[in-house]
Amino acid sequence: MLFKNITIIDENFDVKENKYVGTIKDKIAYIGDEMPQNSSEYGKVYQGKGKLLMPGFYNAHAHSPMALMRGYGENMVLQDWLTKRIFPFEAKLTGDAVYWGTMLCMAESLRFGIVSTSDMYYFISDMVRAVSDIGGKNNISRSVVNFDGTSFSELDSTKELISAYENFNNIENQRIKIEASLHAEYTSDETTVKELALLAKKYGMSMQVHVSETRQEHEECKQRHGGKTPVKYLYDCGLFDVPAVAAHCVHIEDEDFAILKEKNVTVATNPVSNLKLASGIADTGKMLAKGINLAIGTDSVASNNSLNFIEEMKMLAVASKVRSMDPTAVTPKEVVYAATRGGALAQGRDDCGLLKTGMKADLVIMDIQKLYWHPIHDLLNNLVYSASGSDVELTMVDGKVLYNNGEYATIDEEKVIFEVESRTKEILAKL
Repeated sequence: MLFKNITIIDENFDVKENKYVGTIKDKIAYIGDEMPQNSSEYGKVYQGKGKLLMPGFYNAHAHSPMALMRGYGENMVLQDWLTKRIFPFEAKLTGDAVYWGTMLCMAESLRFGIVSTSDMYYFISDMVRAVSDIGGKNNISRSVVNFDGTSFSELDSTKELISAYENFNNIENQRIKIEASLHAEYTSDETTVKELALLAKKYGMSMQVHVSETRQEHEECKQRHGGKTPVKYLYDCGLFDVPAVAAHCVHIEDEDFAILKEKNVTVATNPVSNLKLASGIADTGKMLAKGINLAIGTDSVASNNSLNFIEEMKMLAVASKVRSMDPTAVTPKEVVYAATRGGALAQGRDDCGLLKTGMKADLVIMDIQKLYWHPIHDLLNNLVYSASGSDVELTMVDGKVLYNNGEYATIDEEKVIFEVESRTKEILAKL
């Protein structure tokens, strides 16, 4: 496709107007001020006046199948939410239900410009099937928990993780990646954490983990482990010896920042979910000041309750300012970077997340003609503070347009909604 006379956010996250951008197969092949030679090889021409072309969004932390639980557990503290609503519902899940829940979230993701998601869940083969069917991207991790001291090798989660990695890692032209995952410090014993760390090293897997989401989780870890914070405990167990994404990090302490930087751990901040569950506000300003890679996650729609990534970006920006009582704490450019390139790096997708020749054509077009975009003194300011998720008009993954003005190329929206409603009713009838 050839985008003509379009405004872009370039590889330096500067705004440039009246540019030409061409994609060939799954890559960005041309960026310039004039129509490229042999323009016919780019195929369809997209008239870009009044539009913004930018890298797509990379959702660095989610639980997509939990779409089935959207709105099911509200106005509850995290532990009650989990034990009284979420865990009982999840105990009744089937692979078919997980497939349709994932399909729903992938459709919603594309609608809001999300080109790739880092997911932590189970029924991995069914999630892979959904992502594969729509032509999307996903870093899927099998969440490991161990409440009763079962041998690590005998855990169903361990077996599913190994099987998924051997069968699905880097399939679909590397759009699907399989990663290891520890649910959290408080849901496993130390032996399990260390064994999982060794397994990830053996296979070369990346890691996803919940860290210091609530004050209770953080302080109880210190009580259990001789004053060690979750970050220090996981560090000592070797969990950060592979590329890792630590979700939340709301209550981390001074030494934790240094550890995360030392081990090149990405923090996936989830501002809407953390605020909704009253978990707190992460000190993202300090993370950026320390040089920690910051990415943005939505968490599940059971705790968010949408995948509106523009909303997530604005919440990150304004909450960070309140956290530090400093309006300069996080800039719009830093927020946009976290939503795009920061998330791509978190997923180990080094060739993604930038509008640059040779990079993957994971692109989003936004309508900047809406009245609330004007006047435009600084387009990045308007993108973070004024835009709406509904401004996304087109979402392209690996050079293929999967969403365009309300139409999906690979998803039957009505069927997905019907199947999700049906599976949800079936589960509720069993509770």
